[in-house]
Amino acid sequence: MPSTTNTRTEARRQRLLSLLADGEFHSGEHLAKRLRISRGGIWKLVRTLRAMGIDIESVPRQGYRLPRAVDLLGKDELIAAMSPATQALLAQVDVMLTVDSTNRYVYQSAAATDGRAQICIAELQNAGRGRRGRSWVAPFGSGICMSVGWQFQESPPTFSALSLAVGVAAVRALRRCGATDVGLKWPNDLVWQNRKLGGILIEMRGESAGPAHVVIGIGLNMLMPSAVRLALAEQQAALIADVHEILHERTPQRNVLAAAVAEEIVAMLQIFAANGFEPFIDEWRKLDTLAHAQVKVISGTDTTVGTACGVELDGALLVDVGGQLRRFVSGEVSLRAAR
Repeated sequence: MPSTTNTRTEARRQRLLSLLADGEFHSGEHLAKRLRISRGGIWKLVRTLRAMGIDIESVPRQGYRLPRAVDLLGKDELIAAMSPATQALLAQVDVMLTVDSTNRYVYQSAAATDGRAQICIAELQNAGRGRRGRSWVAPFGSGICMSVGWQFQESPPTFSALSLAVGVAAVRALRRCGATDVGLKWPNDLVWQNRKLGGILIEMRGESAGPAHVVIGIGLNMLMPSAVRLALAEQQAALIADVHEILHERTPQRNVLAAAVAEEIVAMLQIFAANGFEPFIDEWRKLDTLAHAQVKVISGTDTTVGTACGVELDGALLVDVGGQLRRFVSGEVSLRAAR
């Protein structure tokens, strides 16, 4: 259990960020009065936030500010943006300033019960994870890092295709918010104009017969700094897109988009529990950005070049290699457009 001092410090950090969220300068004296602490206390809070990776500027005789206005995440705002029907299916919701990994947090706390979801969303992750051990980078205020925990009473049909169904749910949420031309790249990427908009990471545990616990991690780029775009491109050999680039002034608040994503995932999970991937496969195929394209599949030290031919009901990718269809299974391959 966190100590009272740690809880109070965390609350002050959150309060300070809410005061700075407008991107304007605020004097140390003004901030100190609002938080009812000394100006030295404000400096200590600023120092700890900077240590977390939050860029706070300080200018003599002007005060402190964030480099730009930030749309902060909030538990009340997140829940309020969901329908009453979805709210009734929430077992636990945590909105955090910082966490090692939202997936790990949900996996370890395991608050989800059969038919009820656990949600964790964080401003910052210290050890955010992507597929195949890569890190997931999302600077403060730049994206959505969220995990949804769920328990199936028993393993659904075509369980191995769950990540593909999550992709369909995420695209539906983005469409609700105005982004109508987002596609999917097998096995777990959301893309726009051939650039990566987001990613999905699923972890699970359970017996072969009995309840199955899953944690669905999803990261979406909302407004990525140009320097971070370059770093990610170098790290992942992929160009980055973000929601603001797609929607500009129509970009929704992060709480609104995160609520839409959570709502669509929870709705999908209820259908998936009974019917597996079948109700989603036709929609996934329409969103498939690799359909009929020449692709290069990398598995370990093996490289296969062929034509992508969509997916099967279990989520496997089909590739035509010299007239012969070959199957590739999620988690064992990486996919690149052929050169």
